[in-house]
Amino acid sequence: MNNHKVYFDNAASTMVRDEAIEAMTRVMKSSYGNPSSTHELGRLAKQELNTARESVAFTLGAQPDDIYFTSGGTEANNWAIRSAAKILMRKGKHIITSAIEHSAVLDPMKMLESEGFVVTYLSPDESGRISVESFSDALRDDTVLASVMLVNNETGIINPVDEYAAAIKQRGLSTILHTDAIQGLCKIPFTVQSLAADLITVSSHKLHGPKGVGALYLKSGLKLPPLILGGSHEKGIRGGTEPLPAAVGFGEAARLGKLEFDDVTATVCDLREYVVTLLKSGIPDIIFLKQGDGSSASLQESRRTVPLLHSPFILPISLPGHKAEVLMNFLDGEGICVSRSAACKKGARSRTLEAMGLKNDVIDGSLRISFSRYSTKNEAEYFVAMLKRASETLFKSL
Repeated sequence: MNNHKVYFDNAASTMVRDEAIEAMTRVMKSSYGNPSSTHELGRLAKQELNTARESVAFTLGAQPDDIYFTSGGTEANNWAIRSAAKILMRKGKHIITSAIEHSAVLDPMKMLESEGFVVTYLSPDESGRISVESFSDALRDDTVLASVMLVNNETGIINPVDEYAAAIKQRGLSTILHTDAIQGLCKIPFTVQSLAADLITVSSHKLHGPKGVGALYLKSGLKLPPLILGGSHEKGIRGGTEPLPAAVGFGEAARLGKLEFDDVTATVCDLREYVVTLLKSGIPDIIFLKQGDGSSASLQESRRTVPLLHSPFILPISLPGHKAEVLMNFLDGEGICVSRSAACKKGARSRTLEAMGLKNDVIDGSLRISFSRYSTKNEAEYFVAMLKRASETLFKSL
């Protein structure tokens, strides 16, 4: 095993930053009371929890009272989808989602289907995006819920969630709009106001916070019944003692991610373009799985002239004819961590890439490269060199 380590699987999880670890350690040592207790240590813990909630709200441009902590993105997605569908079921049983959602969205959808709901699964266009036209065409008078992710976790494609909200409003519908924004927080510019979604899911471990904690934004005035029963925590709608150390780590990582947003995203944009240039010159057969040449507008340009079409933190590529798992094993042996698709798929063929209509050999040879604030050009050069060696030395499948 080569001692050199390159971690380019940040869409699966990120390294916890030192500041978050320090904040968590401080709380575990000095604020170990239950936030629901009324004695001094309980009140101190409650203050820490409120500060963490304010930090997450600050990152989203939301009010703290609209942020509810969960055990992670999966719980938040389940809560949003299952509870929202139930509160409006008297008005209808039609739901809209997409074929490229995370399993934490699709599996609850399947459960709702078994309970009599009708779910429309929108297909992406060639770029992997769910178009506003297809979303608008799918809306019906009995559509009670729509859930489409903001940033796809495999391709990095950004969906126009704000335009979905506008389409719902234009039709005068009471449809609740939910978006899984886990891959977007602190990575692309957005706020709860700019998205105009009713429910927004975010998670800690995608932005250098700890695992085991996430949050759900509920638009003010929206009453969502609890998914987890067992107490009056989180204003009575999410039972269970709050994971205070994890929430504090989440809050600190989110706060710093917001403050550092411009510098970090500019650096990652440059790194991504550098990797694209190296791959093009070093591996002629490589394919970039969206937007042709794999190039991207800078965040500064996107704010002024063109929409940001994909996250700079995710770069999906393919070496047709090769098997992704073989490439991954080779790279792993050289100390490089990448992934084939979403981590939760555990090596299964990508549902997202199939929905995009890509050829089997392109899907089977696909890898997801995902960056973070800690990724460097030296790592990029080593990765490309090793991938080039793999493409030249490994046999292609017939």
